[in-house]
Amino acid sequence: MINPLPKIPAVILAGGQSRRMGGQDKSWMTLHGTPLIQHVLQRIEPQVSHCILNVNRNPEQYEPLGWPVLNDSVSGFSGPLQGFITGLSQTDEQWVLFVPCDMPLLPDDLVSRLWQAAELSQRPLAVVHDGHRLQPVVLLLHRSLLSSLETAISKGRLKVGSWVMQQEPAVVDYSDQPDAFINLNRPEELAALEQGPYSDDD
Repeated sequence: MINPLPKIPAVILAGGQSRRMGGQDKSWMTLHGTPLIQHVLQRIEPQVSHCILNVNRNPEQYEPLGWPVLNDSVSGFSGPLQGFITGLSQTDEQWVLFVPCDMPLLPDDLVSRLWQAAELSQRPLAVVHDGHRLQPVVLLLHRSLLSSLETAISKGRLKVGSWVMQQEPAVVDYSDQPDAFINLNRPEELAALEQGPYSDDD
């Protein structure tokens, strides 16, 4: 029997350098006139208890969104693993959802499916596979993994995919909704999606 869905916050990872976007802050690049981070929040807010915004520059821009804004505890851009540490360290909840700011089409059953996978497998990490590849920054993490993350960072092991697979995660197959995990890394990808058939209601 699967336990009821607990109180789960979401951390929106918006702390990258966006090098492939020319260094622009991806959160504020627009799709159909709306910033990407607002698309993500519209998808995620109904599924979680509250949101936390993990950013490493221009924190004042995020304050009007109405959610706590957290910088990483180390300077510079240390990647998603540091974002995981920041998120787990700043909440009292046992489970935390992590998603990036550049996936505007996230599914509305994301939290429930990740939770079900974690419960059935009794693993402390559930991660999405979109049918083509693992999506290692779309995952549900248990706070017991905090020490493993801190060890990885201290040893300079910053590759998020490698760390995720070392935890032998529960993998959630989203091959039925592959477009839900389109992430926008380059201007041409954003332009293509802008011309596509998608909207906030899809």
